[in-house]
Amino acid sequence: MHIQRKIAALCAGAMMVLTHAVPGQSADLKQVKNGDATIAYSVRGDGPLIVMIASTGRGSAEFAPFADQLAKRGYRVALPEPRGIGESHGPMENVTFHDFGNDFAAVIAAEGGQAIVAGHAYGQWIAKTIASDHPDMTRGIVLLAGGAKKWPAELSDAITMINDPASTKEQKLAGLKLAFFAEGNDPTHWLDGWYAAVTKSQRDARKITKQEDWWAGGTAPILDLQAGSDPFRPESSRMETKDEFGDRVTVAVIANASHALPAEKPVETANAIADWADTLPK
Repeated sequence: MHIQRKIAALCAGAMMVLTHAVPGQSADLKQVKNGDATIAYSVRGDGPLIVMIASTGRGSAEFAPFADQLAKRGYRVALPEPRGIGESHGPMENVTFHDFGNDFAAVIAAEGGQAIVAGHAYGQWIAKTIASDHPDMTRGIVLLAGGAKKWPAELSDAITMINDPASTKEQKLAGLKLAFFAEGNDPTHWLDGWYAAVTKSQRDARKITKQEDWWAGGTAPILDLQAGSDPFRPESSRMETKDEFGDRVTVAVIANASHALPAEKPVETANAIADWADTLPK
């Protein structure tokens, strides 16, 4: 009864907006309400649900190739946009990870009530928050290019600089190469698609959310999917999550990729997630 009540509460106000064809897979575009927030998302494929949460200051629409591959592997994939991007909107100040987590939990509720929650970079924290706050909705967590417990300040500074409209193209490219893209991978498509107000809201939310409330991610199984050349996750930190959470955690590494892992290696990333998800209880 607990999950049914939660689904009913979170689904209130959900509505389909339209359906249209996109390259690769057809996707339904929908909206769902969470209190004063409206969250827009696309969903494609059939099968167990995977919800993908984007990284700091970015949206999820760019993960269509990744989502298409997961759909080919037999999964239904929802790509919600965070508040402040596209048709998603809601309060951006004095909000916490719990508010953002509830936004995406409303998507899960609207799509059947249970999901694997994949969070890219910053998004891993929100994925853990959902698993902590809504354990009965969470089949598993994917920490997708999640950072180590500590990383060099220059990497966070690079994100700030990339978000700054005053930064030149050359400065942004240098920041993308430093923080997000491995050598030989083209970063130019990430010159755009940054939302400074969203970055600020997400960073402010981190400051006012107690880490102990979400850090463990409940008790759900975890895939710690790392990029082999991610400066946020050096080789010395490979087993950091598994050492802390034990047998809950499966560690996998994709070579020749950095912090923008699902954008750099969408097919490889999707296949690694599907291989792990296939082992979970149905």
